[in-house]
Amino acid sequence: MPKVKTHSSAKKRFKVTGSGKVKRFQARTSHLMRKKTTKAKRNLRGSSVVSTADESRVKHMLCLK
Repeated sequence: MPKVKTHSSAKKRFKVTGSGKVKRFQARTSHLMRKKTTKAKRNLRGSSVVSTADESRVKHMLCLK
């Protein structure tokens, strides 16, 4: 059997917490920031947890399942 390769874009976008949940960062923060209000930019900061519906798919891309 060949080695299983991790999905390259997934390893850049997701991190796994100590409890096994998958953490992600908000979208819409890379460019066109001058159009957004200060409140909108502030709310896009930080991270959140991937939904349970998508968690198994992301873990499969990270070769954790």
